[in-house]
Amino acid sequence: MDLKQRTKAPAEAEGATGAYVGNPGIEAGVAPVERAPRPIEAGVDIGHVHLRASDLGKIKHFYVGILGFDVVVEAPTMLFVSAGGYHHHIGFNTWESKGGSPPPSGTTGLYHLAIRYPTRAGLGDALRRLRDAGYPIDGFNDHGTHEAIYLRDPEENGLELCWDRPNEEWDRDANGHYALGNRRLDIAGLLRAGLDESI
Repeated sequence: MDLKQRTKAPAEAEGATGAYVGNPGIEAGVAPVERAPRPIEAGVDIGHVHLRASDLGKIKHFYVGILGFDVVVEAPTMLFVSAGGYHHHIGFNTWESKGGSPPPSGTTGLYHLAIRYPTRAGLGDALRRLRDAGYPIDGFNDHGTHEAIYLRDPEENGLELCWDRPNEEWDRDANGHYALGNRRLDIAGLLRAGLDESI
């Protein structure tokens, strides 16, 4: 069986979309500051990210043991994880990086990977998982469009765990352009999200 066959998601109910949240499209989203001469299809989204890893054991402990992703494929040199039956959201391999070190500061590459939760309760659950594991968090922010938790995984990859507000609530300026909010995140409220139906 080839890799493509082994990573296929299980059959889902008719019309279901697995863990895919989706792109709201140009009409529902923010107005671009500049349109491409030949715009890409509006429904395009990021399907998965594949990262080099040094130690798959540490990666598995964090992404599966703490955050709660499911293992879709596991082999001595690779680990693919997903949520909700998707074929894979994040892939890791040690093909060229086993025992390696993170890129030094001042180099180009990934700044952070954003893991988007479909609900505020889901993001609240992630925050409780990190708290219960005593995992270090770098920062928090409420960007208006979404609430975010910032941290680094065991291999020093930057992570943003976030939840998007409904797109009709997104901060926009008078022209409909994205107005990057920078507010203090309601951490106490986020910790309660999903535990109290009134939140």
